[in-house]
Amino acid sequence: MADPKGFMRTPRQEWPRRPVEERVRDWAEVYVPGALLPVISAQADRCMDCGIPFCHDACPLGNLIPEWNDLVSREDWRAASERLHATNNFPEFTGRLCPAPCEAGCVLAINQPAVTIKNVECAIADRAWEEGFTPPCPPERLSGKTVAVIGSGPAGLAAAQQLTRAGHTVAVYERDDRLGGLMRYGIPEFKMEKRHLERRLEQMRAEGTRFRTSTVVGRDIPAAELRTRYDAVVVATGATAWRELPVPGRELSGIHQAMEYLPLANRVREGDLEVSPLSAAGKHVVIVGGGDTGADCLGTAVRDGAASVTQLDIYAQPGAARDEDAEPWPTYPKIYRLSAAHEEARDLRSAPAADADARLFAASTLRFAGDGAGHVRSLHLVEVDELRQPLPGTGRMIPADLVLLALGFSGPDREDGLIDQLGLELEPRGTLARDGGFATNVPGVFAAGDAARGQSLIVWAVAEGRAVAAAVDRYLTGSSWLPAPISPYDRPMAV
Repeated sequence: MADPKGFMRTPRQEWPRRPVEERVRDWAEVYVPGALLPVISAQADRCMDCGIPFCHDACPLGNLIPEWNDLVSREDWRAASERLHATNNFPEFTGRLCPAPCEAGCVLAINQPAVTIKNVECAIADRAWEEGFTPPCPPERLSGKTVAVIGSGPAGLAAAQQLTRAGHTVAVYERDDRLGGLMRYGIPEFKMEKRHLERRLEQMRAEGTRFRTSTVVGRDIPAAELRTRYDAVVVATGATAWRELPVPGRELSGIHQAMEYLPLANRVREGDLEVSPLSAAGKHVVIVGGGDTGADCLGTAVRDGAASVTQLDIYAQPGAARDEDAEPWPTYPKIYRLSAAHEEARDLRSAPAADADARLFAASTLRFAGDGAGHVRSLHLVEVDELRQPLPGTGRMIPADLVLLALGFSGPDREDGLIDQLGLELEPRGTLARDGGFATNVPGVFAAGDAARGQSLIVWAVAEGRAVAAAVDRYLTGSSWLPAPISPYDRPMAV
């Protein structure tokens, strides 16, 4: 503990964002370049070394947060990087994309603003790359065992890196033409520039991990053939079966899933397209769904140059402070948060139908209406109570030329035939069934990430990848030194 009174002397200060008017004109990350390091050592000093660090329990990776906070406060970046990478393969991803349940579990957060754990994590990761603290770690010897990992999202990549470093020969199969899963085509560039992903992939290639892109297992390669070719298989395909909105007018053109819109926008940034065929430019956009994916659509539509953007959230607007009865510390509370995209929409007045930041809370879609050509032109909604029941007299219509459905995902997609060809059993909710050791009902086949857990956070995906790697290593060799931070049955802290 570098400064025993740091949490009393130093107020919370987060990584400042660039001015809205500047950042919406480009696709670079929203934060001021170089503005984090000058403040982060003092922010790390706010860590209380509390003795019972609930941030450990709030983070499924078990990150050694007080330790690397202390090292950062002393500006020992190499040691801080070692502590951080001891539990997290990809801190540059989680430091940018995770909503930081660790901060909700910070002991200081009982009655003060939490330590800026997420910012400290990101600073360590970026400094580690700049200073060369993260060289490739190829294994000293090979085991002679082979593993196929299906899916290159955070769970698949974490599993692949851990198994490669343990000495197994690992091949990652990805259906898209580029690696990264939703980190590549689902996350907008302004949240995480893809150079961070490319840098980590190059490290993995140097360690020996092999990658096969544009390969759909179950279609391009029969799943049974893959099973016989490798000693073990990890299914980490993610939860890509999106939820629908079965209301009148859904058949109209101009209504699309968020994961149809966002990948096209990312392909423009990759140089594959000059203009997205689903560009929001000049259109009245309505986003149905109040989560992070909806916010990603919001920020993208603003940058596209939409005429207006409105986001519908079926839940009531949360309060600014934690409800101690419903969500006591250290659980992750549902409070009002202003993401970068919502800040942009608020400042630019992008949603004249909304009160402030483009969101309409407690709003449910009744139907869509279109023009004579069968294209959507308006969305009819109604306000709802806490039980999601319509409130009489609250119906209204808002213009909509482009509707984006961001309603989440129910489980893995079955259209490619992978699940049926392998004969994998499913849980009633549609996710892959597995036992306490991440093993499916098919010998030698394991499941990890959102495909088995269900839609979750990136930090849980990385934890799943690390844990399944330990299970596979044990299956192949009889024992394992690889860490297993979680079990398949672990869930976030809740009341």
